[in-house]
Amino acid sequence: MNLSKILLLLTTGFSIVSLGITGCTAQQQSSETETQQPAVTVQQTETPSTQPQERPADVPYVPTPQPVVDAMLQVAKVGKNDVLYDLGSGDGRIVVTAAQKFGTQGVGIDINPERIAEANQNAQKAGVTDRVKFVQQDLFNTDLSKATVVTLYLLPDVNLKLRPKLFKELKPGTRIVSHAFDMGDWKPEQTLTVDGKTIYYWVVPENIPANLQ
Repeated sequence: MNLSKILLLLTTGFSIVSLGITGCTAQQQSSETETQQPAVTVQQTETPSTQPQERPADVPYVPTPQPVVDAMLQVAKVGKNDVLYDLGSGDGRIVVTAAQKFGTQGVGIDINPERIAEANQNAQKAGVTDRVKFVQQDLFNTDLSKATVVTLYLLPDVNLKLRPKLFKELKPGTRIVSHAFDMGDWKPEQTLTVDGKTIYYWVVPENIPANLQ
């Protein structure tokens, strides 16, 4: 084999080897680039269980002591066939206690979304979510017609403002229990004191006296 052919073969061999090395390097770089790309995280938006508070609350949040809660439920003689509405339900303790101790169906109404969230957590912990619910709503816009028992811990002026609505929507015989505050000239059927706290108890009459309408 002459010298020119030998040189041609050597030159061709180096070119093939160079192409092979170049190809491997490019493939390795491509693989590294793909490996180094950050993972894409998809954030799922959860539907909020509450909504913005529509207006300031009528009363500050002050929880009813548990002994008073127990006495309120006892004086109203709540049972498994009752539907209890707690207006200004706060952390839900009245509704939750009624469901736990007496099997009562309950609805808590509060305008504050934080209180609603807290009440739902307490209901879950107590295992009574099948018997109670909490609604973020203005109590003056709440339909009370299904209630057989209504519990309150509001203020005197709020009670008086609420009284016509109670007379209009509640059926005769519905029991109403208020912690701390009465309803003006609508005299309670029973008043009791528990741990220094006053509890008022009424029953909606068949005929509302003219002076109370």
